[in-house]
Amino acid sequence: HGDEVLVALLPSKKGEKRISGEVMEVVERKKKRFVGTVEKKKKQSFAFLRPDDERMYVDIFVPATKAKNKQKVLAEIVRWDDPKKSPEGKIIKVIGKKGDSETELSSIVLEKGLSIDFPGKIMKQAEKARRKDINKKKRKDLTSVPTFTIDPEDAKDYDDALSVKETEEGYEIGVHIADVSHYVEEGSLLDKEARKRGFSIYLVDRTIPMLPEELSNDICSLRPHEERAAFSVIMEIKKNGEVKKSWFGETVIVSDRRFSYKEAQDILDGGSGDLYRELSILSSLAKTMRKKRIDSGALNIEDDELYFHLDHDGRPLFISRKESLFAHKLIEEFMILANREAASRFNTFYRIHESPDEKSMKELFSFLSKFGYRLRKEGNRVTSHELNRVFEEVKGKDEEFLVRSVILQAMSKAAYSTEKKRHFGLALKEYTHFTSPIRRYADLTVHRIAKKKLNGEKVKTSEYKEIAREVSLRELDVLDAERASVAYKQVEYMLERVGEKFDAIISGVTEFGLFVRETETKAEGLVSIRDMEDDFYTMNEETYSLMGSRKKKRYTLGDKVKVKLVGGSLETRRLEFVLV
Repeated sequence: HGDEVLVALLPSKKGEKRISGEVMEVVERKKKRFVGTVEKKKKQSFAFLRPDDERMYVDIFVPATKAKNKQKVLAEIVRWDDPKKSPEGKIIKVIGKKGDSETELSSIVLEKGLSIDFPGKIMKQAEKARRKDINKKKRKDLTSVPTFTIDPEDAKDYDDALSVKETEEGYEIGVHIADVSHYVEEGSLLDKEARKRGFSIYLVDRTIPMLPEELSNDICSLRPHEERAAFSVIMEIKKNGEVKKSWFGETVIVSDRRFSYKEAQDILDGGSGDLYRELSILSSLAKTMRKKRIDSGALNIEDDELYFHLDHDGRPLFISRKESLFAHKLIEEFMILANREAASRFNTFYRIHESPDEKSMKELFSFLSKFGYRLRKEGNRVTSHELNRVFEEVKGKDEEFLVRSVILQAMSKAAYSTEKKRHFGLALKEYTHFTSPIRRYADLTVHRIAKKKLNGEKVKTSEYKEIAREVSLRELDVLDAERASVAYKQVEYMLERVGEKFDAIISGVTEFGLFVRETETKAEGLVSIRDMEDDFYTMNEETYSLMGSRKKKRYTLGDKVKVKLVGGSLETRRLEFVLV
């Protein structure tokens, strides 16, 4: 999957519409490293590696290894002359015992080609960078301005802070971002490592940072009561949320208080507490700005994020839905605002989100019509206003998650680009990522561009095209790893409950059975058609359903069902259910 190949076209048969061919040569392999399980007999020096990636169709032969049978390892292909035979590989890293939670989560990350540990050279450079002084004479001193951070309760890398000052015409709002570019020199080994990683990875039970913790959790993090180098945007904002003007520059700040989202929300709800006046001003502005954004066409998508309550060994005790607080939206609005201002000011590196393509929209129209929902088109396209109407219409209904996820799947994937294009989801003409340089290389890149432009230097857009391409591709791997870690922990939790009954919703219909989603943990699994013994069921693609031939009982996408958990596999992250 993903290989670049040379293909010879085969002669087409009469009446055959599909073009067929034969792979003559693999020009370039996309992937050479695979995570898998060692299969080795006693007293043998050689072994075979059974890859976790199901798209790898043969085992990898390892001529000599000290790895033990059933261990999980990372291997690299060194030779593959005959596609019909196993390639030859070497073991790069022994990850651990198969089935062990630590091993399996590490395997998820390594399988995606992502890094976990930092090499010694990088750690030495990080320690040296951490000791770099802040030249306060060259920075705007904002240490006396009331400033604070609002982050998740378990966060350690605080990369954005806010400040508020009242003016005659409105407010002066400061969004202060950790000045990572001050510590990470462009082109250094540290910078190259950050670029290779692209992002911090947030697994259920751990964070794998883009930068070593000496930087991400220490000197770059905007910790309370400590002077920190920041790159700030200070905006003059009217009471109606309109930005009159903005200033960008290097600053030095001191955060007066670190709030968790819940602490900030409690102060807003209670009407008093630390920095209540500042929080209430931000809350009022955020509500105004959010309404304006949605009225202008920004997609109004509610997150359905899970929170895993883990024991000291990292095993899930229970799973709950993360509480949705306005404090989350407050931060979101000011980060969007800062990102928008940065895109407008420095116009070189963008976060883009293109409109859905026609094919995706046709499939979406067909799907929604089965549930009685209609999308109205303007010309040949669907507007974000119309999608918001469907989001609102489906809210609270059994099929809400299904309709929402299908709409999101129909959307184009957001990406990074040096071309200025509209951001469909946010309904903005230009947008970038500026506010999280500790955990995203794109933001660090935007900081460097901004500093060069502020210093009067010329910036060549072409120099950043490759970075935009790299981080866009890397983001897909990171998202896959994060989703896989959630699925792993869901399965780990559910396998302790084999034999129990659950409420679920049918989330997929295939010829071989029903995919169901448990309503509380959101864990998905398969009800195999061979276990539906009360009738002979066949699939109706038009109605997304399985129909019994004798009793005419029908199971349709979105139906509520009662199921019993009968098994599953941590390795494949799959659950098996039967209908009750």
